[in-house]
Amino acid sequence: MDPEKEIHELKQKIDKAKAMRYKAEARLEELQKQRQLILDELNKLNVKPENLDMEIEKISNEIKDLLKKTKELLPENLEV
Repeated sequence: MDPEKEIHELKQKIDKAKAMRYKAEARLEELQKQRQLILDELNKLNVKPENLDMEIEKISNEIKDLLKKTKELLPENLEV
């Protein structure tokens, strides 16, 4: 292979790698911002990230209980 052509190809690969790096850095920065927003929101809700699964299950159970109570309060003969 011609050395000039090889150098040109290497330069193109380096430029492409740099562009990919900048794109990845920008994406990482955006993800870090989103992470912080989520952590801030959890903090406002007084939920620790490590307790999130437990909190989701608790709320899910509350929803199920409320749906059950609602069904019990409605007359059975109502049609939709």
